[in-house]
Amino acid sequence: MMMWWWILIPVVLVLGVFLYNGRNRQNNEKRENPENILDNRFAKGEISKEEYEEQKQTLNTKN
Repeated sequence: MMMWWWILIPVVLVLGVFLYNGRNRQNNEKRENPENILDNRFAKGEISKEEYEEQKQTLNTKN
């Protein structure tokens, strides 16, 4: 019976670490600011250079 505790405790600890890291990863994604989103869209080719520069200027004038 004692042997099961040596297996169960590390399994619970590993699951706890995975759950904790998953929550932190989701929080980091939510903290992305508009400039990073715009940069990523431009890098992926979703918007043209003109659209990128226009939206970047709009973001900078609001600050």
